[in-house]
Amino acid sequence: MSAASALQKAIFARLAGDAALVSLVGAAGITDRRLAEPAAPLLVIAGIDSTDHSTTTEAGEDHVVTLEAWSEAAGHRQAQAIAAAVRAALHDAPLALAGHHLVLLFHLDTRLRRDGKSRFHRAEMRFRAVTEPDA
Repeated sequence: MSAASALQKAIFARLAGDAALVSLVGAAGITDRRLAEPAAPLLVIAGIDSTDHSTTTEAGEDHVVTLEAWSEAAGHRQAQAIAAAVRAALHDAPLALAGHHLVLLFHLDTRLRRDGKSRFHRAEMRFRAVTEPDA
């Protein structure tokens, strides 16, 4: 399994098991794709961009994980609450990855905006993760 795939599975498991987050988005409110008929609130694992982070002695990958919180509530309050729960669940979390070791995981930034094409508010969160293959 690739490091990005293992990371996505571990992130999904961590978020789906977080009671505070599930209370905000519901049991079916965490997904890896935006649904054609989205129901809000919703948390989407929108993407993982991976680059080589190897040294001369060790293999590794650097990943930027993008998560999107979608809310149809008036204002940004609900999207902000979801983003705060996601950050609390993931920032510096000790995730177990199949076939890989997580070196670090931390929150980079969060951007809030109203989606121009819909009634939804969105919080886009980015996390940085570094992984190494298991020896």
